[in-house]
Amino acid sequence: MSKNIIIDAGSLVALLNKKDHFHSWANQEANKLSPPFITCEAVITEACFLLRNVYGGEDAVMTLVKMGKIQIPFQFSEEVNSIQELMKRYQSVPMSFADACVVRMAELIPN
Repeated sequence: MSKNIIIDAGSLVALLNKKDHFHSWANQEANKLSPPFITCEAVITEACFLLRNVYGGEDAVMTLVKMGKIQIPFQFSEEVNSIQELMKRYQSVPMSFADACVVRMAELIPN
């Protein structure tokens, strides 16, 4: 049984930014796993924003999607009620939109 690996913005940024404190660890862990990784558009947006000052960072994100190493099976419009409820439930944390999408993906996607 293959595992579905959900990737969030922090992991993606660490993987692509050589100056990130967790870059070596992220690379080691990613090399143990088999793509494709799955995520949502909110994570892609957040990662691109965080990588905006890293030369080639945003392009690297887009390339991973184009190559199919990252897939985006999540459709926010189908999950808006659940996402809104998660963000309300965890507003004291607070929970970002991208985090809520990742949590919802983990609820929906087996393995």
